[in-house]
Amino acid sequence: MVLVGTVHAQDVVHYVQPLAGTAPSTTRAALKHGAGTELNANTIPAVGLPFAMTQWTAETRQTENKCAPPYVYADTKLTGFRATHWLSGSCTQDYGSLTIMPITGKLKTIAAQYRATFSHKDEVTTPNYYRVHLPDYSLTTEITATRRSGMLQFTAQKADSLYLLITPNSDRGEGFVKVDAKKGLIWGYNPAHRIYQGWGNPAGFNGYFVIKTDRSFSTHGVYKGADVIHADSLHSAKDMGAYIGFKLNKGEQVRIAVGTSFSSLAGALRNLNAEMQGWDFNGLVAKNKAVWQKALSQVSIQTGNEQYKRIFYTSMYHSMQHPRLFNDVDGIYPQFAGNYQLQHLKGGEYYDDFSMWDIYRAQLPLFEILKPSLINSCVNSMILKGQQGGWLPIFPCWNSYTAAMIGDHVSAFIASAYTKGIRNYNVNEAYRLMRQNAFETPSTAVYKDGKGRRALTSYLQYGYIPMEDSVQDAFHKKEQVSRTLEYAYDDYAVAQVARGLNKTADYKTLTARSFNYRNVFDPAVNMVRGRHTDKSWYQPFKGNHKEPYITEGTPQQYTFYVPQDVQGLANLMGGNDKLEASLDKLFDGGEYWHGNEPGHQIPFMYNFTASPWKTQARVKQILEDEYSDGPGGLSGNDDAGQMSAWYVFGALGFYPLDPVCGQYLLSTPLFDSYRIGLTYGKNFSVITHRASAGALYIASVKYNHKPYSKNYITHSMITNGGLLEIWLTDKPGNWGTGAQQQQPASLSK
Repeated sequence: MVLVGTVHAQDVVHYVQPLAGTAPSTTRAALKHGAGTELNANTIPAVGLPFAMTQWTAETRQTENKCAPPYVYADTKLTGFRATHWLSGSCTQDYGSLTIMPITGKLKTIAAQYRATFSHKDEVTTPNYYRVHLPDYSLTTEITATRRSGMLQFTAQKADSLYLLITPNSDRGEGFVKVDAKKGLIWGYNPAHRIYQGWGNPAGFNGYFVIKTDRSFSTHGVYKGADVIHADSLHSAKDMGAYIGFKLNKGEQVRIAVGTSFSSLAGALRNLNAEMQGWDFNGLVAKNKAVWQKALSQVSIQTGNEQYKRIFYTSMYHSMQHPRLFNDVDGIYPQFAGNYQLQHLKGGEYYDDFSMWDIYRAQLPLFEILKPSLINSCVNSMILKGQQGGWLPIFPCWNSYTAAMIGDHVSAFIASAYTKGIRNYNVNEAYRLMRQNAFETPSTAVYKDGKGRRALTSYLQYGYIPMEDSVQDAFHKKEQVSRTLEYAYDDYAVAQVARGLNKTADYKTLTARSFNYRNVFDPAVNMVRGRHTDKSWYQPFKGNHKEPYITEGTPQQYTFYVPQDVQGLANLMGGNDKLEASLDKLFDGGEYWHGNEPGHQIPFMYNFTASPWKTQARVKQILEDEYSDGPGGLSGNDDAGQMSAWYVFGALGFYPLDPVCGQYLLSTPLFDSYRIGLTYGKNFSVITHRASAGALYIASVKYNHKPYSKNYITHSMITNGGLLEIWLTDKPGNWGTGAQQQQPASLSK
């Protein structure tokens, strides 16, 4: 047995595998259920600090277009090194980015001519440092990065001319670039554009950059395509950029520092000066590694399985890419849904890029444990967005309304923070905005711009969204049943805040609406199903086929999305034994799809049945089958860290099936022991006692040395600190099947 309290600090940064997720998924469920872009995890080997404004990556794809990550493992040529705002693991678009490409010899400005061959064996990838050798140019590039700035170091393997091509990555031929030779600066910007609702319209801000060099450049100019122009600046031209040139001897180096901002060129320079003091590249690498070491080792695990360590800390790293810091060092940030107006924070930090349909499930709840100060900043950011734009956003990315995906899960996230006591924000103002989304529909023009719940009018009229409402003003059209299920959960979430604020009438109304999932459950097929305005069921019914009334899944898979009332779902099915049988049918039939978020709670639902041991077995199987440490080792889009956060929770042996209720359903930890270091000095520790090396099933549990029979733990048990001990045996038992009051929380009894 390893006592967690005696563990010495270990270097955990080297376990992170940034290339994991950069190739198509090779996991079991992905190969069966994934298709097209769903097969790609779409992560990148990002260099930067946790939750940074800008990450850096080698670039193998030049475009900012949708579903095109800047780095793809299968590619063999580089087109530069990008300061990126790619939403990690998504199928969205980059924005406000720039690329720097080093070349030697003759100046070339067309990508087809200057792209460089590289090999993965010549790459070093870590969270704080990247290196690659470019044999075509006898050149080595190294990168490290802070929250808003990056430093690149280029080393010549032979005497030659070195050119740096600086490209604002606008597919539209927009933006600006300027070389100020007198000051030794290069600056510019790349305009950001909206996606989904308002697609293609200006997002109301730019990606600004300022570049310094550690030595004077001997030549400079600008270009558009193959045309080299001996000028200092260029504005709005296709394939435009700037270049600077140096004469280097063998072994000589050039370093550049790049500051970024979403507010202004002056902001980018302030960020650069604040974060990049001096040219000690190796010292900065070490400093940035220390930041990652502190962040990752907040969860210290003990296991003899080295692959488990690699997957776990890679998952932690992927979970820490977003949300994205959006304000400059002085607190200035672009107004949400604005037109280039700037706002100034009175305190704290402003964040954006919330892939909210995904991350409210596990990624944000993970940091409700690890970093509640971040959660407070995120909720405050949501309130600011609602005040500046008029409505609480649904899926706030690109600092804009998007109405992407479905549901109203910003409300669920705020409720999750509130019920856990994370409340360093104006709770009444947050509730005002949540309530507005739950009860009001904006005017047509405002609605089309992405504000408000989609199809709320139908939902309130019928208690479900009927097939006749095709939900046209949305990127995801139709999907009526999935919307109904998710709105029911969101109503439940808002109801919990209403109860806490003594809004009794709202609480009663919203709680009644929390049962609307019943209105799309057809007992004849024991699944959810499309329904018409006359209450008849949609024909034909195909339970394990993707249907237009379901979001990215099947009726069979989405039937289990009732996190607020699993017991109520069991009652609809005919009892808890029928719920267990339905779960068995899903898993045994190979219909569980881990590669998309709506099913992430399903393996833990056995804790509501007489067989919690099946949760332990199913979760362990998913951890083994759907994750690895190789490039294809993520089961579908990582979606801003949600897929990875599921692994973190699953490996630790507990999961927030319903984040709002503050309970975590227990499973079997992967590790011999672990310790979670809480931000206020306490520790939550877990030790497993195995009857044999392969023992999987929970036989008994103690919390702070006292017997513990519930098959869930609470948020306060974790945050108060303490010791959870779990005894494991080789055969399934009846642990966790106690009296009704020991079941996890559910609206129904």
